[in-house]
Amino acid sequence: MDGLSLKRLVTRLLLLTVVMFAFGFALVPIYDVMCKAFGINGKTGGQYAGTQVSDPSRSVRVQFMSTNAGDMSWEFHSTADQIEVNPGAVNQMVFIARNPTRHAMSAQAIPSITPAEAAAYFHKTECFCFTQQVLQPGERIEMPVRFIVDRDLPESVKHLTLAYTLFDITARHPPVAPAATQAAR
Repeated sequence: MDGLSLKRLVTRLLLLTVVMFAFGFALVPIYDVMCKAFGINGKTGGQYAGTQVSDPSRSVRVQFMSTNAGDMSWEFHSTADQIEVNPGAVNQMVFIARNPTRHAMSAQAIPSITPAEAAAYFHKTECFCFTQQVLQPGERIEMPVRFIVDRDLPESVKHLTLAYTLFDITARHPPVAPAATQAAR
């Protein structure tokens, strides 16, 4: 390989490295935009600070799905599969989680909304997905999610699905022993 060919090769490799580095930085904002646009990874209309009057002339079916990530052993489900809501009204669904293992565990729920166009119109005012959940062995918890389907939801959307995936985060965020157990030591 002559000197000129080697110089071209090194120049191309350096240029490729710079392009790959720039693309790596661009991935985070691209990912955030995609998640917000498609309602993936909990990117919904967010917490809702406004006030709306409900629209009793219109009804939207909200379906609830709950799944565990591959390594999660908790029992996890909603108290109902679906409800009919009026846009603008405050609604609530309760999810149940139980730790059937013999050790304390930490978990985090990640939500998503479908269809993607509805994500911007779905506002959670309270959600267990905002915080990590810690359950002791055999412990059971009721976790509410309060939400409003915005009155501006397109008329074509008559059904949406709120899905949660529950992840075991015990290795990264070990559970803290309850206060009563610590006091007994």
